[in-house]
Amino acid sequence: MTAPEQACPIAPVVDIVFSRWTTPILWTLNEYGTQRFVELERRIGTITAKVLTQRLRQLERDGLVVRTYHPEVPPRVEYEISELGRSLAPLFASLAEWSQHNLAKVEQARLRYDKKD
Repeated sequence: MTAPEQACPIAPVVDIVFSRWTTPILWTLNEYGTQRFVELERRIGTITAKVLTQRLRQLERDGLVVRTYHPEVPPRVEYEISELGRSLAPLFASLAEWSQHNLAKVEQARLRYDKKD
């Protein structure tokens, strides 16, 4: 049996970049720059603090996000997209362009399909 990454060489990238909350986090950091936790949470909107914390830790571990702790009173923590994360910007731009040109077509296809039943 072939390993998924051998059958589809982009599978590991998809697992890293396109998990449920990773894309909105990276998109937000790329679009708006350095963010504090609360700012990021507000911009994304529907994410819980627990899940945001987990995803930010994973993205930091993967090298896509940089966490900076400022030992002030009160302490301040900021998150920014790393150079590695920023290298995904062309991919996000391509997907945004694809969305603009094709999401309506996808919706039409779904409506046609659903009418068959």
